Amino acid sequence: MLCERCKQHPASVHYTEVINNQKRQMNLCEACAREAQKAFGLGPALNLQNFLAGLMGPVIAAETPGGKQRLKCESCGLTEEMFGEQGLLGCADCYRYFGDRLQPLFRRIHGSVRHTGKVPQRSRKNYLLVQEVDRLRAELHDAVEKEEFERAAELRDEIRKLEERLGRRGGMGT
Repeated sequence: MLCERCKQHPASVHYTEVINNQKRQMNLCEACAREAQKAFGLGPALNLQNFLAGLMGPVIAAETPGGKQRLKCESCGLTEEMFGEQGLLGCADCYRYFGDRLQPLFRRIHGSVRHTGKVPQRSRKNYLLVQEVDRLRAELHDAVEKEEFERAAELRDEIRKLEERLGRRGGMGT
């Protein structure tokens, strides 16, 4: 698709605006998009950091009312305010310090805090076995709580068989 403005370069920026149920779309090349951004006030380009900062800012504000001391990563010195402005974590330890604050953010973005994305084809079989073992362990736990010991023994044996298969394949850690 060519740029709607210059009709010379491929359109790589696709802008859609909906105001009062009226949809306006523009497909522009990078150069025309930069000009349109200035001329038509399309706003700053949205990058991941700005997006995360925009989402995290209200979460932080809502959870830290009235001067309550905010968290700070002891490893890199990143504060909640800094993360709210930048949308970037400073180091791997930040997940430990801000984990409770990040959970609502992940839930808002992904709808869940557990990864449910695609699995590489080469490890798909092991992944499915691990998922089955996890499911069976939960079922085993329920059977033991209900004192259904015969069913629990069957589940235990089934789990052992699956774990042996995983062990032979060099399975994913459980």
